[in-house]
Amino acid sequence: MTPTLAVPTLDDRITGSLLGAAVGDALGGPVEGYTPQQILERHGGRVTGIVGPWNGDDWRTARPIAPYHKGDGHVTDDTLMTHALIRVYEKVRSHLDAYAVADFLVPELMGSPVWIPELEAEALPLQRIFLAEKWLVARLHYGHVDPREAGAGNIVNCGAAMYMAPVGLVNAGHPAAAYAEALDVAGAHQSSYGREAAGVFAAAVAAACAPGATPSSIVDTALTLAKDGTRSAIEAVAEVAARHTDFESALTPLRAAVAPFDTVGPDYRSPSLGARRPSRLHAIEELPIALGMLLVGEGDFRRTVLGSVNYGRDCDSIATMAGAIVGALHGESAVPADWAKRVAEASRLDLHAPAAALARVTREVFAQDEKARRAHEAAFTTLTSADR
Repeated sequence: MTPTLAVPTLDDRITGSLLGAAVGDALGGPVEGYTPQQILERHGGRVTGIVGPWNGDDWRTARPIAPYHKGDGHVTDDTLMTHALIRVYEKVRSHLDAYAVADFLVPELMGSPVWIPELEAEALPLQRIFLAEKWLVARLHYGHVDPREAGAGNIVNCGAAMYMAPVGLVNAGHPAAAYAEALDVAGAHQSSYGREAAGVFAAAVAAACAPGATPSSIVDTALTLAKDGTRSAIEAVAEVAARHTDFESALTPLRAAVAPFDTVGPDYRSPSLGARRPSRLHAIEELPIALGMLLVGEGDFRRTVLGSVNYGRDCDSIATMAGAIVGALHGESAVPADWAKRVAEASRLDLHAPAAALARVTREVFAQDEKARRAHEAAFTTLTSADR
């Protein structure tokens, strides 16, 4: 008789999601920007765990990566931004919006030094994040732009989507609410399909938290909420992913499925002239591929995340998203403990503390939501009493 697996608790799902995201990030970091074939040649096979820098001991000077120590279990900006957003939730202790980004996230990036694993030093997050994230500081701190509109004009990429897992977790089991909150938060950072991806990713994480969720139900929820090119890209990738259970055979077909919607083009390091510009027809590549690998891997953490890593291109962000979803689906036990331990030690980060903090905030937010629902119900009852 097959034993029945225990349903993960809320705290377990939050921990699993954030651990899964960090582990995926660390596994994908050293092979980011390369093709599956280049990864195969560099490592003598597929990546099956934590690996060292692409250029070995020359990582300090090798371009285009220097001076970042990407590899050996170091998390990247995906995790740094995720943890920064959790610290915002700790301060606000309620749902977030674009103004919370201006009032709390930007000061975190500018004024609160943290340990930066890739720099092997304590520094401001602003010194590690890339231009699409530095945009937040330029627009909101120096430009004094309305936070709800600050994302307009930024390049359209996965910069906002990559750290939206906490939004999905605070709205666990309520994908539509996660989608709406993430769109508001991301409005300060991104526009167009970059902002849309942030909403859909948060919704996917929230959907993964629902008891009885499956990879297919998560993707179906994403499709219910996604708009324009984002929805079309997820549909195309999901159709192809349904034919595969081995990521090796899926790598080329998944890239072919998402290519018509991706503005970067075939050479990841030399984007096309139309790259990262607003469009209703296009999508970021990372989210559809993460959902595709979720289907190919059938919700298994190793298969899903390693498929994301070996896909190459922006694979640290793909694996971050995939890891967050699978971790929310199955809880902490889904994330290989040896990987999580090595990432935490190598990155010199307590990966459990942010999860515990967010779990406390999530319960407070739910209590606020419940109170608001009761007030709405009472008001509606009063307003319709004459109808009876």
